[in-house]
Order: sequence, then C-alpha cells, then structure tokens
Amino acid sequence: MTATVATPAAVRPVPVVRGYRFELTKLLSQWRVRLLIAACWLAPALFVAVISRQSSLPVDTLFGRWMHATGWAGPLVILGFAGSWALPLLTSLVAGDVFAVEDRLGTWRHLLVAVRSPRRIFVSKALASLTVILVLVIGLVASSAISGVVVIGSRPLIGLDGHLLSAGDAAGKVVLAWLCALAPTLALAAIGLLGSVAFGRSPMGLLLPAMVALAMQLVQLLPVPVAVRLALPGYAFISWNGLFTSPGQLEPLLIGVAVSLVWAVVATALALFLFLRRDFTNPAHDGSGRAAITAGLLPLVALFGITVAVVAGTTGATGSGIEQDKVQQSVATSFAHLYRLQTRQLNRPAVTEDQLQTSAACTKGGDQVAAVGPGNDWRCVVSWHLPGVEAAGSAIYQLDINPLGRYVADGDGPKEVNGFFLVRTPSGDEPNPLWQFDGSIELLPSTPKG
Repeated sequence: MTATVATPAAVRPVPVVRGYRFELTKLLSQWRVRLLIAACWLAPALFVAVISRQSSLPVDTLFGRWMHATGWAGPLVILGFAGSWALPLLTSLVAGDVFAVEDRLGTWRHLLVAVRSPRRIFVSKALASLTVILVLVIGLVASSAISGVVVIGSRPLIGLDGHLLSAGDAAGKVVLAWLCALAPTLALAAIGLLGSVAFGRSPMGLLLPAMVALAMQLVQLLPVPVAVRLALPGYAFISWNGLFTSPGQLEPLLIGVAVSLVWAVVATALALFLFLRRDFTNPAHDGSGRAAITAGLLPLVALFGITVAVVAGTTGATGSGIEQDKVQQSVATSFAHLYRLQTRQLNRPAVTEDQLQTSAACTKGGDQVAAVGPGNDWRCVVSWHLPGVEAAGSAIYQLDINPLGRYVADGDGPKEVNGFFLVRTPSGDEPNPLWQFDGSIELLPSTPKG
C-alpha cells in the first residue's frame, strides 16, 4: 500500500473589494471620522443660515457680499474657506492617518496575514480614505447649498465681472466649482498617504497635508511669477473663480486642475513605492527619514520645478500678470454690467453696453509708480455715455488688488452713482451694486507667446 501526501491548496490574497469594505468599516468606526462627517453635513448649513440673517456680511470673502441676495453665494463662501483651511485639515485627519494607525496599534502583521498582499492593502486603504473624503466634501457643498436655497432662495447671482447669472446657471457653476476643487483635494490626500507611509507613527505624517497647504498659501501671498502660482497643486482652490466671469477665465483653472491631478498621481505612486519596500517585521518602525527625503520630498520638488518650466514655456506667463490694460478692461466691464443692473433697480430707461461705451483709466500710486503688480494704491476713473446726453459721466474707484488678481473696487463718488451703500428704488432701499464690487484679473497673457 502506498501513502499519498495531500498538497495544501494555494492561498490566494483577499480580493480588493473585501479589503476595501474592511478598511472603510474601520474608518467609519472611528469617533473622529464620525464627528468630521457630522460636522461637514451640519456646520455649513448653520453657518449659511446664521450669516444670511445677520446685517453684517463677510465682504472680505469672495461672494460674501451677496449672501443676502441669493442662496448660491453661501456654497461659494464655504468653498473659499474650505480650500484654505477645512479641506487640508480633513485630508490630514483621514488620509494622513490611514497607514499610521496600524503602526500605533501594532497590527501590521495581523493585517498582512489576513490579506496576504501588501499591494492590495495599499489600494484598499487608499480607496477607503478617498471614499470618506468624498463624503466629507459632498456634505460641505450639499449642506451649504440646501441651507442657502431654503433660507434665502434660488435667485440670480452677480458674477465677478458684474454680469448676472440666472439661478440655474449659478447652481451649475457652484457644482462645477466644487468639482474642480476635488483635484487639489486629491493632491493633498495623496500627500497625506505619502506622509502616513513615510513617517509611520510619527505625527509628521498626520500634519503633512496641512503643512503643505499652509506653505502653498504663503507662497500665493508673495509676489512670485505667475508660472510659480499655477505650478502649485493648490491653485485650483483659487482659480475656480474664473467660472464666474463672462467669458470664463478657464485656462488658469484647467492648468490648476491638471497640475493637481499630476501631483495626486505622483504622490500616490511614491507612497506605494515606499509601502512595498517597507520592512513589516520591525514592530517599532517609525518611518525612514532618508527614504522620506529621497523617495518622497526630492521627487516632488523635481516635479514642481518641471511644472514651473512647462507652465512658463506653454503660456508665456511672466511677472505678476497684473497689468494696467487688464485692470482697466476688468473694471470697465464690471462697471458696465453693474450700471445696467442699477438702471433696472431705479426703473430708468434701459441702455446697452454698446451705448454706454464704458472705459476706465487706472493708475497705481500716482505718477511715480509703474502701473503693474498688486497693491491697495490703484485708482480708476470710469467714464461712460448715456444716449441723448452730451456730457460723459464719470465715477472714481479705489482698488485693492491682491497678488492672486482678485480685487475690491470701492466707490469714491459721485454720491449719486457709487457714494452710498443703498439706493432708493420704487420697492424700497436695496444694495447699490456700484458702491463696492469684487473683480478678477486673469493673470495669464491673452495670447500665448510663440
């Protein structure tokens, strides 16, 4: 009689779908994540409802001055805040901790035995963290939009060049602006994955996305060339305002989204590379500082340099991008649109922009300073013509232009045009659209240099 030896069946790794469900369940079971989800779905609604009912508005925030006028201004105010603070913090707390939590709990060996594939573990954790981040973002936009529409109503929105967007058009562009903001959010999430893998249980991995976002904000406030601004993965948090001009300032937005997606892919690939090379037999692993620099920091620095060169070469962008001709054209266009809006408020005879022939003459700091670059010392004199009136009208505006090309035009007379916050209309006092308005200057050249 011959004995037979049974060969053990091949052990297969756990499918990605099962690993993803497991990792998603682990994330949603954390009290911190549950608290973030509740905050993102409730806090924006409360903020929009409260601010929309107050007499003072966040006029220093883009579209903040229109929160009394339309419910679609609220989601844009929330987007401005989220791009600067909320989304970097959320990506830090979710993606920046998704790998480090296993180091703190010492559960890597158990997870590897259960799943039997480091690559599938990485994919499952990345997809689970991405899902939670998407839920948080959807909560921010849905909560603020629903609250704004319920409290104020679905009304037209004034764009950044003074033209009036219908309620439907405003709603579509609000959604599109938030979709564009997903690209830099993915880039920060990928940086969070990279930090979580590279630094292990060290808190540096958790803080990395927020620190990177803060560094990018500081750079944007400096007088750096346009190509440097566009090469930063967070620029799409800023360039969405180009959707609210006519015609839209889409080139900076498309560049910002593309740059963010490239950073997201590269940072995720670097995180996967470091994760697959990790030694899981050491329970006291706290990350490798040398690997974090050579396989994490240096490739991203190189990517930034390449992106700056590509953007500068393809767009011909040089200097600050804020020039006298652009400022004059932007102010004149906004004034013409808003003048027609004021005309309708006061029940005056309708005029067209061709009839107005609006123009603006702008200077910066008097005759001693070149009329280029940001600053709060811009002064514009706007002129226009009315049909049947021989003398031209004129109005003065003081401009504060920041390095990003956004500006606030503050009316400085005459009082009949822009001297008061309110205008008396047949239906009562209403905000004067010409008293103070926001604008946006496209920093890229109108035609790329060949």
